[in-house]
Amino acid sequence: MKRRGVTVLAGFVLAVLLVAGISLARVPYVVMSAGPTVNTLTAVDGRGDECVVGAKGCQEVIQIAKTPTSNSDGELRLVTVNVQSTTGLLDVIKGWFSDEQAVVPYEFIYPPDRTKDQVEQQNQEDFKESQTSAETAALRKLGYPVRVSVGEVTAGGAADGKLKKDDVIESVDGTKVESPTQLVELIKAKPAGTPLKFEVTRDGKPETVEVTTKPASDTDKTPRINIEVATVQPHPFDLSIKLDDIGGPSAGLMFALGIMDKLTPEDLTGGKIIAGTGTIDDEGNVGPIGGIPQKLYGAKAADAVAFLTPADNCAEAKANALPGLPLIKVATLDDALTALATLRAGGQPPTC
Repeated sequence: MKRRGVTVLAGFVLAVLLVAGISLARVPYVVMSAGPTVNTLTAVDGRGDECVVGAKGCQEVIQIAKTPTSNSDGELRLVTVNVQSTTGLLDVIKGWFSDEQAVVPYEFIYPPDRTKDQVEQQNQEDFKESQTSAETAALRKLGYPVRVSVGEVTAGGAADGKLKKDDVIESVDGTKVESPTQLVELIKAKPAGTPLKFEVTRDGKPETVEVTTKPASDTDKTPRINIEVATVQPHPFDLSIKLDDIGGPSAGLMFALGIMDKLTPEDLTGGKIIAGTGTIDDEGNVGPIGGIPQKLYGAKAADAVAFLTPADNCAEAKANALPGLPLIKVATLDDALTALATLRAGGQPPTC
């Protein structure tokens, strides 16, 4: 009898160890789930938790100085996705049977030609770039246009001795320059060897400079003026975004809305909790992102009453829609502002 009991116990222990081994065994998948949401209109501590301004280690997400700012009764929440990169078989099985999680191949998140550190570094760079584009788009909407300036002048190039570093390029042959892309298009519009008239602001004073374009090379006849282009956006206040431990470009739209909410007297939220996602470029165009299903669950958990959805993500969002969370379709910053105004007025903006 004693021997049988030992055998049963040994079998039980073996079974436990087997299950434990299966659960701990590494598998080539990652599990994605809803990550934290952050109200861009509030303050966070070093861990990313919301806190009261003035408390130790607490700082506003969007920091604006040297100009009055307004407070909102509602919230503009960016949403995130948590990626569990170290997974066992049981983690993956649970993820497969969960509506709130997604299981994807490890290589989908961490390509084999890049290390995990490199991917995370790129995510951080994308996040910083999204902040810069959010600032640019919001400030343009608020009446602070982007101005194109000269970064560096290539020695021996077409503009050498003509244009100078920090010159602000106002126009080319009478056409106002409003973006680096437009400047390139104006230069390329005429054959290499064509003289172009540049109206610039140099040291605060207007100047007119003539630059004759040169071909890019002996085999490439694309006209060039051989300068590095920079952008400036003068405004009479200091603006910065402080938020750590989040990567990727998908918070751009919510940052842009947060900036505008703080710099305008009107409460864009109407006292409501609004969640959303989407990349944004300098012109205010909203682009698609990944992890829509998980972000919807995050928004729902944050009690959001609407979810600003990039137009190109609408099909996926509709397929994963949650009750009580309208999917507001937006393709531009203007779309988002119009949608919020409609919600404040008690109307229903366009949905996916």
